[in-house]
Amino acid sequence: ELAGIYGVATDYWDQAGTHHDVPEETVRAVLTSLGAQVVDQESIDRSLEKMYSRDWRRMLPPVFIHRQWAEGTIWVHVMDGDPVSLKLNFESGAQPMVLQQVDDWTPPQEVTDEDGITTLTGQASFRIPSGLPYGWHTVVAESPTGTAECPLVVTPDRLSAPPMGWGTMAQLYSIRSKNSWGLGDLNDLGVIVDQTAAMGADFLLVNPLHAAEVEAPMTPSPYLPSTRRFFNPLYLSVTDILEFNQLRPRDQGELMALGEVVTATNVTPELLDRDASWAAKRKALQTIADQPLSDARQSQFDGYRADEGTGLIDFATWCALCEVYGNSWKEWPVELHDPRSTAVAAERERLADRVEFYEWAQWQIDQQLQSAQGEALSSGMSIGVVHDLAVGVHLEGADSWRLQEVLAPDVTVGAPPDMFNQQGQNWDQPPWRPISLADQAFIPYRDMLRTILRHAGGIRVDHVLGLFRQWWIPAGHSAADGTYVRMDPEALVGILALEAQRAGAVLIGEDLGTLEDWIQESLSARGIQGVGVLWFQNGPEGILRPEDWRLDQLASVTVHDLPPTGSFLSGLHIRLRDALGLLARPVLEEYADHQQEVMAWLAVARDYEVLSAEDVSDFDVDLSDMASGIDVDWDEPSRRDRVQRTVTALYSLLKSSPSNLKGVHIPDLTGDPRTQNQPGTDQEYPNWRIPLTDSEGESVLLEDLFTGQLAGEILDEFRG
Repeated sequence: ELAGIYGVATDYWDQAGTHHDVPEETVRAVLTSLGAQVVDQESIDRSLEKMYSRDWRRMLPPVFIHRQWAEGTIWVHVMDGDPVSLKLNFESGAQPMVLQQVDDWTPPQEVTDEDGITTLTGQASFRIPSGLPYGWHTVVAESPTGTAECPLVVTPDRLSAPPMGWGTMAQLYSIRSKNSWGLGDLNDLGVIVDQTAAMGADFLLVNPLHAAEVEAPMTPSPYLPSTRRFFNPLYLSVTDILEFNQLRPRDQGELMALGEVVTATNVTPELLDRDASWAAKRKALQTIADQPLSDARQSQFDGYRADEGTGLIDFATWCALCEVYGNSWKEWPVELHDPRSTAVAAERERLADRVEFYEWAQWQIDQQLQSAQGEALSSGMSIGVVHDLAVGVHLEGADSWRLQEVLAPDVTVGAPPDMFNQQGQNWDQPPWRPISLADQAFIPYRDMLRTILRHAGGIRVDHVLGLFRQWWIPAGHSAADGTYVRMDPEALVGILALEAQRAGAVLIGEDLGTLEDWIQESLSARGIQGVGVLWFQNGPEGILRPEDWRLDQLASVTVHDLPPTGSFLSGLHIRLRDALGLLARPVLEEYADHQQEVMAWLAVARDYEVLSAEDVSDFDVDLSDMASGIDVDWDEPSRRDRVQRTVTALYSLLKSSPSNLKGVHIPDLTGDPRTQNQPGTDQEYPNWRIPLTDSEGESVLLEDLFTGQLAGEILDEFRG
């Protein structure tokens, strides 16, 4: 019963249609992380009573979510028999609206407050009309015994469909130019935007640019950030900062010398070194930050800090404290664990110059992101830069420190076992506590979205299922030993749509994996695009031909969590997963199923006359050899050429789909064979550290990215 109230599943069905009962140990651990007491029957009874009476102790709910063109009813609790009135104060400052009371036959309840005083409490209900302007408004209740208020969030029923178009999908850090400081930066982003816009592209989807740690080692994964609200200054282009040009020539030369050390690594295919790049870039940024600002620039900086408020101060304080005490706040002196403590306030004052430096760095990123999006739109893109929103944050990062009240302790988010990740996944990220987040009116969630959307043409929401339910894994348990926890999609999806509407941004929900059809239907009804990967386009009777793909999605041949298309065709991902011990069944069975899947798609390509019958037949022979245990040399020149022709053919199929948005995976343009991320691994594989290379493993710089034969053939499918 308690699990039901908290939304904790006690059983579930997996992707293969198998039913599972969740172990009691898992349910107890998850309930504890949500704040329930489940030590014995007495504590469970107290937890039940607390949950049943929590709303009756309130005059108004902590927040009310309302769709713009629906009618709703909001409750108010007062002393039984007392009159009460409600009015709606609009965000715009327009004339308040008096809300009309409606019949409510809910019996009064005896409610005991924290002081032990019991009061007979009644409930009244008021109508929320349809057609209200969307936004964050305020409901105010007045009765003889007191007043209360709560946010009324009016969300759009449906976002407008995005313009149909295509774009590229990039792991920005992996795409380096001659002048990059060891990793791709925001100047490189602008170059990609310019060059692809000239070809007719409508968007550029980038990896999450969220901030990581400020001290080495920096977590490589952009999907495991320290915060989702602020950005990583590692992506700053040093020479594009206005104050850099005001330095003396000698000082500029010294900064460029710092950069030359890491710039030299751009031409090598060796693994990316974020720590080295950040060490050089931080020194340079500090020199620039020490330059006095003009009055106009100081006013801009002050305005930015005022707009970001406490969130920016907390994040910058965390950064400054990390410089002194290390990246893990859980290992700091205990008096610094509470961001609102007097000890933290004292340290903030002592480290004021470092706090200001990190605030300044965020201001610079904000300006460069604004410039990149402005360049995208002025170059003719209809959407521009699409940012990626990670599922969660690092267990010991900035958000887990500053948002402790709304993040669940002792559990992490992941995914249950499925066909591609047969042992499940643990992403080591603390989830939102749904009730605690609602108690704060979803403000932390809203503020995060506003920062990301400020200079974005869209957001791709990674694992959008997490807005509906999440797979929670108790600390110390395997990824398979978790359970689902229900979220509040009406609030989370609604606020996401509202903030995107205000920003004029496209929303894309990564809806792959284990989820019910109704979730995709719900997202589609709100105007949120899904994600369609060619290899996963299946229906009840087998693969879906391109003309049968759904309209409202970003369609692509592959994505960053899958191998580049050439490697997938060649089955190299199976060889890798076998070597890493990630397969749950014999490798030859994997090869046999892979052959069947690939040949089905190549048959479609042959039917569409974008691939020769000879190439299809040769693939069948090679894949048959692999399924029989015969090693196939995919680096042999004729096979490599055939693979690249087939990659182009699959993009031709992608072009034939009716999907609103079509994405070109940049590693496919160069024939890069290496997987950027291998789910289910941490240190076993160099995830998120792979620079862009060609099919022979040689580094490809941005200046040469779109000049190769393979890039030309693929992009010709979409150009114009």
